Amino acid sequence: MGTRKEHDFIGELEISDDVYYGVQTFRALDNFQMSGRKLKDYPFFIKAFAQIKKAAILANKEVGVLDSTKADALAKAADRLIQGEFLEQFVVDMIQGGAGTSTNMNVNEVLTNIALESMGHKKGEYQFLHPNDHTNLGQSTNDTYPSSIKVATWNKLSDLTKAMEALKTELENKAREFKDVIKMGRTELEDAVPTTLGNTFNAFASYIKSDLERVQYAKEVMSTLNMGATAIGTGINCHPDYKNIVEKKLNEITGGNFKPAEDLIAATQDTADFVFVSGVLKTAAVRLNKIANDLRLMNSGPRCGLGEINLPKMQPGSSIMPGKVNPVICEVVQEACYEVIGNDTTIMLCSERGEFELNAVEPGIAYALFNSLILLENAMKTLASKAIKGLNANVEACKKSVLNSIGIVTAFNPILGYEKSASIAKEALQTGKAVGDICLERGYLPKEEIEKILDPQNMLNPQMKAKK
Repeated sequence: MGTRKEHDFIGELEISDDVYYGVQTFRALDNFQMSGRKLKDYPFFIKAFAQIKKAAILANKEVGVLDSTKADALAKAADRLIQGEFLEQFVVDMIQGGAGTSTNMNVNEVLTNIALESMGHKKGEYQFLHPNDHTNLGQSTNDTYPSSIKVATWNKLSDLTKAMEALKTELENKAREFKDVIKMGRTELEDAVPTTLGNTFNAFASYIKSDLERVQYAKEVMSTLNMGATAIGTGINCHPDYKNIVEKKLNEITGGNFKPAEDLIAATQDTADFVFVSGVLKTAAVRLNKIANDLRLMNSGPRCGLGEINLPKMQPGSSIMPGKVNPVICEVVQEACYEVIGNDTTIMLCSERGEFELNAVEPGIAYALFNSLILLENAMKTLASKAIKGLNANVEACKKSVLNSIGIVTAFNPILGYEKSASIAKEALQTGKAVGDICLERGYLPKEEIEKILDPQNMLNPQMKAKK
C-alpha cells in the first residue's frame, strides 16, 4: 500500500493508505500507550459513538447546515460502524489525555474516509469532506464523548439486567427446590438457629431483585445527555435548532428514550452521573461477592467442611492432591467483584478531578466503568450457569448439623430462661452431650415437650405455628 500526506496545525505526517484513521489518530496512537486496551476492544462503545454521530449528521441535515450528499454519505458510513464494520480502525488507547478528543477524532476520521470512498474520492481528500468541518459539525468532544459513554452504558446496563434476571431465576428455582431442606443458620460463623436452604437461596434472589431495581434507575440516569452543549455548554458553533432535534434522531436510531439535560453547562462539566452508576454496580458486586463466598463455605469439604451443598465439579483443583476439586466459579466471580469495587474508587477519583468547565480525565471514567459493566455481567452469567444451576443439596448433612448443634438451645429461652439455657449449652460444649438429653437429665421438662421444642420444623417460624 502507498501513503498519503495529512496535516494538522502541528505539522504534516505520512499516513498509510490502508488505514481509515488520519493524522490526529496517528498522533494519539503514538502518544498514548498506557493500558494496552484499544477502543476496538469495546465494540459497544464504538457502536454508541457511531449512533451519536449519525444523530448529529441527520440533525445537521434537517436544520440545513449540512448538504444532503455529504450527510447521506456520512450517515451510511455511521451505519457501517453501527453494524460492527471497521472495528480494527479504532486504535487509540482507552486511557488517554485530552478529555476524549483522540477518541472523537478517531471516529471522525474513520467516518470521513469511509464516506469519501463511497463518494468516489480517496482517503484523506478532505477538501471534499472534512473530519472537523463536516463530520464534527455542531459538535465538540465535550458533548459527543460523554454522550457516547452514556449511550454505551445504557445499552450495557440492559445486557446486565438480562444477566441479573437469569441469575435471579436460577436462585428462585433453588429456593423452591430446597424449601424443605432444614439446615443450621449461622451468625459470625457460629451456630445460630435453624433455617432452610430454601430460605438461604430466597434471600440471595432478593439481593438480585433489589439490585435490579437500582440498575433500572441507573439506566434512567444515563438517558440524560448534553448533546448541543459543544465546548463548555454554551452551544457555540451549533445551529440553534440542532439541540432540539439531535436527541429525537438518536431515539429513532437506538430505540431509547434519551433527552437533553436542563442545564447544558452543568451537564458538560459534571460527571457525577457516572459515579452514581458505578455505585450501583459496586453494591451489586458486594452482594454477588457475598453469595459466591457463602456458596464456597456451604460447599466446603467434602468431608471435613460444612458440606451442605455440592457445587458442580468444573475442573481438577490441584496439581499434587488427587481428587481435589476447588470452587473455581465462586472464586473467579469474587475476583471480578473485587475489580468492580476497585473501579468504583477510580471513577470517584476521576470525577472529583474535574476542574471548571470540563473533566479532563473522563477517559479514565469510561475505561473503568466499561470494565465494571463487562465484568459484572459476565460474573452474573457465570455464577448462574456454572454454579447455581447445577448445584444440589446434601439433605442429611444439613439435618445432622441442626440436630447436633448447640444453637438449638435457644428454643429453650422462652420456657427455661436465658440462664438455664446458657448452662445447658455450656455443659453440652464441655461434655459433647445433646442439649435435649441434658435438659431431660436435669428434670427441667418432660421428654415429649423437649422433643416438640427441639423439632427443627417448630423452630423455623414459631410465630406462624402459634397462630395455627
